[in-house]
Amino acid sequence: MNKMAIILAAGQGKRMKSKLYKVLHPVCGKPMVEHVLDAVKGAECGRTVVVVGHGAEAVKAKLGDEIEYALQAEQLGTGHAVQQAEALLGQEDGVTVVTYGDTPLVTAETIKELIAQHLQQEAAATVLTADVEDPSGLGRIIRGQDGSVLRIVEQKDCSAEEAAISEINTGTYCFDNRMLFSALAEVTNDNAQGEYYATDVIGILRGRGERIAASKCKDPVEGTGVNDRIGLGEAERLMRLRINEAHQANGVTIVDAANTYIEAGVTIGADTVIYPGTLLRGATSIGSDCVIGPSADLKDTTVGDGTTIRQTVTEGADISEGCNVGPFAYLRPGTKLGRQVKVGDFVEIKNAAIGADSKIPHLSYIGDAIVGSGVNFGCGAITANYDGYNKSMTEIGDQAFIGSNSNLVAPVKIGSGAYVVAGSTITSNVADNDLAIARERQVNKPGYADKIRARAQAKKNKETE
Repeated sequence: MNKMAIILAAGQGKRMKSKLYKVLHPVCGKPMVEHVLDAVKGAECGRTVVVVGHGAEAVKAKLGDEIEYALQAEQLGTGHAVQQAEALLGQEDGVTVVTYGDTPLVTAETIKELIAQHLQQEAAATVLTADVEDPSGLGRIIRGQDGSVLRIVEQKDCSAEEAAISEINTGTYCFDNRMLFSALAEVTNDNAQGEYYATDVIGILRGRGERIAASKCKDPVEGTGVNDRIGLGEAERLMRLRINEAHQANGVTIVDAANTYIEAGVTIGADTVIYPGTLLRGATSIGSDCVIGPSADLKDTTVGDGTTIRQTVTEGADISEGCNVGPFAYLRPGTKLGRQVKVGDFVEIKNAAIGADSKIPHLSYIGDAIVGSGVNFGCGAITANYDGYNKSMTEIGDQAFIGSNSNLVAPVKIGSGAYVVAGSTITSNVADNDLAIARERQVNKPGYADKIRARAQAKKNKETE
């Protein structure tokens, strides 16, 4: 059976009050329309057409060339939007799912069930419905004795009995493809808004004597559409809880799910513990038996098994097994930590590979560097990698010791087993096992402190006269 999908994504979304087109607003790190696209792909819809209008080029740029697009140059209603896909899909046999790009909570499982119900009941159209506590403002589903859909009644047209019905139309449908486009040809804009509505297709097919079926969502939030920032926040909350529960079901301990923010696409191994205030974003992948948080912000970061990361920001970092990072560390793009590396408080690393068992305990900056294994950095040691025009590399061999408040001025090489004395500014290479001292010899002047104080006091007195 040929399965297709049409995603309606042409609206500007004026109520969002944003320069960003509505369907591109992210929910848990992914644009709304991309969530919907993933759902129809997961339901094995082979050909998918996204109907674009406002922000067409931006939507295409985000979703890429693997799908097809139809342009709705004028927004004349949902029926008119679906018609724009006719040139691509109108001659195909099979079934077509029609849904909206602003319903990010719909799942592949629900769409699969919608298609299965449609085929099982040999329907011309199948409506995805949901039972909700408050159906106010939503179209009610009126069923016949055989369970088929007789009609969809909008709120303003409901009788008292119909208004009491809790089953509503989510706006997602499955159609026999040829019947869909045949019925669309009969849809008119004879209504107060002067628009062509996709819902009119249901009445047209019913009038032809065709069967209209219904498939009910197990979770009614899947039909939730986002129309404004309030709805966007609610979709974010619901998606976040769904994501967190999926990780918990896979063996991850999330201490406070309401205050843990994990984006779609993040992977986490079993027996990892996530503490509150943690953000896991982008293509982040975390191994097993890790401790993440509290208040860790990881983006596009890979974390090996058994690693602990606390109160730390990372982006584009690769952290191996058994590392201990934080608190208050900053790992910037290009950071690579070998096994058992220690990165402590107020340490910043950028575009640097740190070898296994090395330690950078506190108050250091390591940028554009290759550091061997077993290296120890004292407090306040830095690599001076930028001269105002170019960035240069620092190389440090295995088992080297870099004393506190040392400045390694790149380009420079520190050999294996070398020892850089605290307070040194190193501008020349240091050979293996050499000791480098680069600082002025200390000179003590007896009683000179009193002269300095007297001079400073005299100057102050003169300024206040």
